[in-house]
Amino acid sequence: MSVGWDAHPDVAAWTGLAPLDGDRTADACVIGLGGSGLAAIEALLARGLSVVGLDTGRVAAGAAGRNGGFLLGGPALFLHDAIARWRADAAVELYRQTLAELDRLETELGPDVVRRVGSIRLAGLPGEPVTDDEAADRERERADCAAHASALREHGIAVQDYAGPLGHGIFLPDDAAMNPARRALSLATRLRARADLHEHTAVRSVASGRAVTEHGTVSAAVIIVAVDGRLDALLPALAGRVRTARLQMLATGPVPARLPCPVYGRWGYDYAQQLPDGTLAVGGGRDRYVEREWTDEVEPSRPVQRHIERVAARMAGVPVTVRHRWGASVGFTADGRPLCTEVEPGVVALGGYNGTGNLVGPVAARAAVALALDGVTPPTCFAP
Repeated sequence: MSVGWDAHPDVAAWTGLAPLDGDRTADACVIGLGGSGLAAIEALLARGLSVVGLDTGRVAAGAAGRNGGFLLGGPALFLHDAIARWRADAAVELYRQTLAELDRLETELGPDVVRRVGSIRLAGLPGEPVTDDEAADRERERADCAAHASALREHGIAVQDYAGPLGHGIFLPDDAAMNPARRALSLATRLRARADLHEHTAVRSVASGRAVTEHGTVSAAVIIVAVDGRLDALLPALAGRVRTARLQMLATGPVPARLPCPVYGRWGYDYAQQLPDGTLAVGGGRDRYVEREWTDEVEPSRPVQRHIERVAARMAGVPVTVRHRWGASVGFTADGRPLCTEVEPGVVALGGYNGTGNLVGPVAARAAVALALDGVTPPTCFAP
């Protein structure tokens, strides 16, 4: 039985892509068929190139198809924090590019897939604080929400104060929600007739001009590696620049309508989305067990899942029943800037989205194609 994001009929009906069945030669090879890899394929096809696309598992079986389903403008860092670390020009440029990418997705996939409902950043979690420490942290975060809103307003990005049944924070009306697996599979369906796409084809090594898989070798002058999680394992040259972590989620049984849009709180570490059938998709808790979550493993861990259960109950406002648990791998960088870099001649890597790659990833993909084909240096919002 399909569960979680995969329960949607469009996802459950996916007929799949055959594994690679021998050697191939093409103008370009894209490794990873998540949101960023599919955007790279689209950009390469628009240039008239032939493309082979590969994924270790099913399209949308990695982080791009398994995480929160939030389409949030900007980088993983809140805008005022990104400005402090990277400078305003880099942070605001990335924010504007992600909003343009969201507009593009909405136009391409339609409102049935991309629901332009906004998002709420809460100070803390819904409900009364259960400890003095939680109360104090909530007050600190309320002040940070104000700083966040001030930076958005200063740069002409829409934001409203939020005070409602969930608590206090800010509302960002430009943001959106989606089923992430459905988004990726919709894009793959549109591209499969124009590109040579293969699932269940693990790439063993990448070098200039070739990607070696378990089923054959793809020879291509341009290779785009767009895998985010485990990027450092596939490309050892990036070890130390990007690090793999596990993000965990669960899905509840249906609960009364409560979340009007994606909601994230407690400094963005905890998050939830309510689906049309009343199900809550809830994640978070990585900060509570940081060292354990620096891992390539994707199986859920009991300590983090217990934390997410508590978050789910707070988000729902009623007791919840857990129907499904899962995890996925994502890449993190030291300063929060995503990677878009040439690893060796003809091989460009992108990833390290720090947990929010649904819009940043496609923006990085287009920058990667411009770097690979035109030698255009990526904007400073990407780590070189």
